[in-house]
Amino acid sequence: MAVEIKEITTRRELKEFVRFGNEFYKDSEYYCPQLIDDEINTFDEKHNPAHEVCEYVLYMAYRDKRVVGRIAGIINHAANEKWKVKHVRFGWIDFIDDQEVSFALLDAVAAWGKAKGMEQINGPVGFTDFDHQGLLLEGYDQLAPMASLYNYPYYVRHMDEYGLVKEADWIEYQIYPPTELPERFARFDKIVRERSGVRVDKVKNCKELVKKYGMQYMDVIDVAYQKLYNFQPMTERQKKYYCDIYFPLLNFDFVTVVVNEKDEVVGVGVGMPDVSDALRKCKGKLFPLGWYHLVKALRAKQMEAFDLLIIAVRPDYQDKGLNAVIIADQHPYFVQYGIKRVETTAILETNSKNQSHWEMFPHKIHKRRRAYIKDI
Repeated sequence: MAVEIKEITTRRELKEFVRFGNEFYKDSEYYCPQLIDDEINTFDEKHNPAHEVCEYVLYMAYRDKRVVGRIAGIINHAANEKWKVKHVRFGWIDFIDDQEVSFALLDAVAAWGKAKGMEQINGPVGFTDFDHQGLLLEGYDQLAPMASLYNYPYYVRHMDEYGLVKEADWIEYQIYPPTELPERFARFDKIVRERSGVRVDKVKNCKELVKKYGMQYMDVIDVAYQKLYNFQPMTERQKKYYCDIYFPLLNFDFVTVVVNEKDEVVGVGVGMPDVSDALRKCKGKLFPLGWYHLVKALRAKQMEAFDLLIIAVRPDYQDKGLNAVIIADQHPYFVQYGIKRVETTAILETNSKNQSHWEMFPHKIHKRRRAYIKDI
């Protein structure tokens, strides 16, 4: 039976699109289920401010009236303008191991993008860098944290056979924090603070953070990430959106704010407990008991695993070693909370400055992922 590609246009179909991901990986012990309501809100133009600079289309693949795949096509006009490209992105791509299905999905997005003047198809990436990106190439037997995409190994073969080629690779570290900060690292932290005239301000909660610094910390994240792959400068509404949905959830022991002599925010570090086990228990649903598992994980006083989500330094301070100040500030809390392993988010393989800090700690590179590109 031939593959049928259908554009998703209704709320009911959107729910089916979102739920397919969790259902497709229900037998995988490594996949981290996504919160269904959050996924739906991502595609809601009233909720997600990324739609101010993006347009998108959703497709699902059917065979014998059974769903066998899905894909999102996205055009981020702000990112295309910044990088001087004409890319149509693909993301939220999942499919059975059948070339007819994967090719039909990718062809649908390519045709949609080409009709809108795009010249290349690029992915998997999302609306912005804060969405999942990068096809998993290595680390299929490693647990996927909330912030990372997971896929079956056969996806890589399908990308290659479609003619997609590498545009960027990321690596992910697993760090094993020692009970004491390495002497070399501690000494470097002290030198950086003295030479740069910076200090760490340990704010207690989101309310205090905003009261003292407004949106400076989001400004730092925005300007620090300008040179990263596919990054789109955030609108003011996007800054507020990411602040409102993420920062109230955080344990502020793991929020590091670095300020200079003028009390300007020049560096930010953010992490959170690994909540992937809680998400596996609730299977992506907050109700009736999913919220309990998530709150318990977020408020835990002892934890095995921790996700280091963000380290951002203002460009005029990026060669001064502020990453070491952020890591040194968080290290005592790794010990206090009994953390055995720290997961980094994806780091571009070309970002040697970021990588160099982790080489002072026991570590391993345990995942690699890729963004692909192809002319259309």
